[in-house]
Amino acid sequence: MFFNNTPSDAARRSVAEAQRSVFWLDRAVRPAATAALTETIDTDLLVVGGGFTGLWAALLAKQADPGRRVTLVEGGRVAEGATGRNGGFVAASLTHGLANGLDRWRDDMPTLVRLGHENLDAIESAIRDLAIDCDVIRSGELDVAVEPYQVAGLATRVDEGRPLGEDLRLLDATEVRARVDSPSYLGGVLDSRGVALVDPARLAWGLRAACLELGVHVFEHTPVTGLKAQGDHVVATTRRGAVRAGRVALATNAYPPLLRRLKHLVVPVYDYVLMTEPLTDRQWSAIGWSGREGISDSGNQFHYYRTTEDGRILWGGYDAVYHHGNGFGPGFEHSTESYERLAEHFLQTFPALEGIGFSHAWGGAIDTCSRFSAFWGTAHDGMTAYVAGYTGLGVGASRFGAATMLDLLDGRESEATSLEMVRTKPIPFPPEPMRSWGISLTTASLQRADENEGRRNAWLRTLDRIGLGFDS
Repeated sequence: MFFNNTPSDAARRSVAEAQRSVFWLDRAVRPAATAALTETIDTDLLVVGGGFTGLWAALLAKQADPGRRVTLVEGGRVAEGATGRNGGFVAASLTHGLANGLDRWRDDMPTLVRLGHENLDAIESAIRDLAIDCDVIRSGELDVAVEPYQVAGLATRVDEGRPLGEDLRLLDATEVRARVDSPSYLGGVLDSRGVALVDPARLAWGLRAACLELGVHVFEHTPVTGLKAQGDHVVATTRRGAVRAGRVALATNAYPPLLRRLKHLVVPVYDYVLMTEPLTDRQWSAIGWSGREGISDSGNQFHYYRTTEDGRILWGGYDAVYHHGNGFGPGFEHSTESYERLAEHFLQTFPALEGIGFSHAWGGAIDTCSRFSAFWGTAHDGMTAYVAGYTGLGVGASRFGAATMLDLLDGRESEATSLEMVRTKPIPFPPEPMRSWGISLTTASLQRADENEGRRNAWLRTLDRIGLGFDS
């Protein structure tokens, strides 16, 4: 099914009254912010960023060495960025999917697949051991074909995953529609153990509570304005204070980087999400979906969607919007055009739900790099380490990213630090105006490929050859 991008009147009506706010963050249970830093302090480890990567880094560091002084600073509030705005898919994949990993690190893929599943198991164990109430469910994920050419691609994924130990099951149209009924589904792949679903904000708040209980010093509303090495430590300046740290772990992801070397390695692209009102029993009966699987379709510009514990459907994806000059900030977090397009695609996928309303609509920035998966590095003679570039699959990979960043920061050789994925960097994006021109051309080319049975034009084939791309 080729998605019609012209919104109907029904689509426009369905989002007209939606709150322009993040469903996950719009909760009475959201914890009050900690105080901002207003003095100069010393610490052994400073973590910059209160999203998933920063929270895992602080927690893992403190668990490994309870005597280590660990401080976390967050420019706004914990989970306010991408961590609290995503779909809550916790994937085992560390490589943004099997195909991307095989294209880039084929020899390391058996190790990367195993480490990814171990990482997902560790996340679930932490949630259980720390008693974090975040509606975690090992639901698995359906990747569905909505165009005939996509069916063969799903079969290839199963064939490639089987030798690596992936538990993938190819489904025909009847089998897929028995699980979730949409007239657009032509087939699918069920990954029954490689994806969990969570309420991402509640997971982040639970990790924050665990950090505080262990003695991590957390300062919110404390943006770092500069980093500078001074002798055997690094000084992080803030608006009203400073931190002298023996080691610094940077977890700023899509936010403007504190290190110049990251300026051309990460670009922020904006993704948009809708949340429905709770469905009635009759509406659920019309589409099934009793298993709570996460779902994504197989286009280059794809949708991801899932159910919630209170009976809603989250629907996001498709658009991935870059703004000239790495445009970033609250002014880009809402797009009526994208919301209406998403609503139209939702109704095309589930025509039985026409008349449903959306309660919330929001957007957020994804930290995209040219290889679509995390990369690592160090600065300030090894006193500072960073990880970034998750490209939308950071809920699960962030724990692995944080643990590997700590290995690099502490000079610890590990199975992770020996991986080519960890030892190499993505190809930089070009400077402006070529960056905007190239991303615009790529986005248009991906859409044309979706309209043309997946056939990639000369521009996309060139990007494939040099390993530079742009993924929605």
